Amino acid sequence: MSITTVPAYAAPAPKAPLERTTVPRRPVGEHDVLIEIKYAGICHSDIHQVNEDWGTAPFPMVPGHEIAGIVAEVGPGVTRYAVGDRVGVGCFVDSCRTCDNCRAGLQQYCAVGMSATYPVGSDGQPAYGGYSSHLVVDENYALRIPEGIGLAEAAPLLCAGITLYSPLKHWQAGPGKKVAIVGLGGLGHMGVKIAAALGAEVTVLSQSLRKKEDSLRLGAADHRATSDSATFAELAGSFDLVVSTVSAVLPFDDYLGLLKTDGTLVNVGAPADPISLNLFSVIGGRRSLAGSMIGGIPETQEMLDFCAEHGLGAEVEVIPAERINEAFARVLAGDVRYRFVIDAGTI
Repeated sequence: MSITTVPAYAAPAPKAPLERTTVPRRPVGEHDVLIEIKYAGICHSDIHQVNEDWGTAPFPMVPGHEIAGIVAEVGPGVTRYAVGDRVGVGCFVDSCRTCDNCRAGLQQYCAVGMSATYPVGSDGQPAYGGYSSHLVVDENYALRIPEGIGLAEAAPLLCAGITLYSPLKHWQAGPGKKVAIVGLGGLGHMGVKIAAALGAEVTVLSQSLRKKEDSLRLGAADHRATSDSATFAELAGSFDLVVSTVSAVLPFDDYLGLLKTDGTLVNVGAPADPISLNLFSVIGGRRSLAGSMIGGIPETQEMLDFCAEHGLGAEVEVIPAERINEAFARVLAGDVRYRFVIDAGTI
């Protein structure tokens, strides 16, 4: 099988609607696998990238880093996968492999810089993501998707799932721990599912009570509205861990006040603007403000296996490719429960 160009949906310019086009793919090398993409999740960061919210980027841009599919071809040196295997690809497709972080399986923190799935590779050249029919990737940066998860439900796990699993595991969410998840969206809903499956007592902190029924269905013990100032007074000093999934700048002093002594507020959302903080919010109570970014290859595989074992998948709305622009608008309006997934067969 020889594929040099593939159909894809790309933004031709910053903030422009996505449209159907074709993009190049490299030949399958010694240790590469060719993946026939079945589903690609729409992450809010795809919209940030298309809008150049995080800096200039090359165009045309093919977004997509929540990729699930089937191995269609393998290079002669491949040992991890065979044709027909169910695989996924997340936010990066390579790293330096030699720095301390890479050797520790923390490729997301590669000292040289991980090679992103899109929009720019480690060589500085444009890279095209998962809103396409096929992808070529080194076998060491593909993940095995267990049979216990449908491919559509698995695709968002490659970003949303691991983004929440990593901090929940690192800060030891589990039995006897009280965890708050800020925001019940594509990231937050997976945080609730995973934290509950780990055995923690979970509270959702959302702007309103509109999604309370969903929170409880997903595994939360409580759901509180952050628009009600009484919430912060009543829950002060309650949580071992608070994970914020929102991209807006929050009143961080209020949220730090929700922590117990030695508690941690972890931000996985990425606000574009600087935050304001009174350091007494961390000094009093020996509290920590931290950040976390996706996960490395070993931890991402661990997450997929954990989700399969516990029957966890993303709550998805599968759409044809022609509705990508509509889906972008609905994500910005908060009108999705909880992840749009593109049927790549319609590209």
